[in-house]
Amino acid sequence: MIIVKVGGGKNINLDYVCEDFALLVKQNRAILIHGGSWKRNEIAEKLGHPTKTVVSPSGMVSVYTDEKGLEIFLMVYAGLINKIIVSKLQRLGVNAVGLCGVDGKTLEGKIKKEILIQEGERIKLLTGNFTGKVEKFNPKLINLLLENDFIPVVCPPALAKEGEIINVDGDSITSLLAKELKAEKIIFLIEAPGFLKDPNDENSLISEIKKEEIDKYLDFAQGRMKRKILAIKEAISSGVKEIYIGDGRIQHPLLGVFEGKGTKIF
Repeated sequence: MIIVKVGGGKNINLDYVCEDFALLVKQNRAILIHGGSWKRNEIAEKLGHPTKTVVSPSGMVSVYTDEKGLEIFLMVYAGLINKIIVSKLQRLGVNAVGLCGVDGKTLEGKIKKEILIQEGERIKLLTGNFTGKVEKFNPKLINLLLENDFIPVVCPPALAKEGEIINVDGDSITSLLAKELKAEKIIFLIEAPGFLKDPNDENSLISEIKKEEIDKYLDFAQGRMKRKILAIKEAISSGVKEIYIGDGRIQHPLLGVFEGKGTKIF
């Protein structure tokens, strides 16, 4: 099993990604998980409700999701982006099926209605939040699809125990599915050549990281990359053998990581 997580950046080339994924599934069981942050932000701006990004006192970057923001999130992720990817894969002969974590209660999580954020020297409490943490994967629907030769294309949101829809992190979903489905490999595709020592310098690529040394690289992870590295740590602890971070902007982004492009964590 290989799990591919495609970031939601503006410059990710979904045509290149889907072309490679269509080749990948000919010889491997695979699932594609995707984001959609750039398109969500664009549409949210047009609708007069810009996405609010916050930083926790510990330095973690996340999105504050109020009720209107959740509607936009659901529309873009589970609607627009998910169906665009499914249609591209169908044209390439892949019998893809799109779903989000709400479908079949595939993903369950815990809502964080109140969060602490850091603004300068001040710590503030925000309420009315529909962001949460994914905690449980119910595999029945995805296994049903895989057993009948359908390829799942999965995205947030998830379902809280209270029955509310919640925005959850796609990288955390990836590590959870990898654990429960016993994936051997994960490929993360981002808007960079791989994991960079300096996020502003694309020539500072870190080509290889030994699994037991991953903690040494946390200091280089800034912004959203910190969350990704923490998700990778979880995947490593669950037994995933190889994890790659590759460039989702280039031709052959998936095949390229197996040829030495990007960052390999093993």
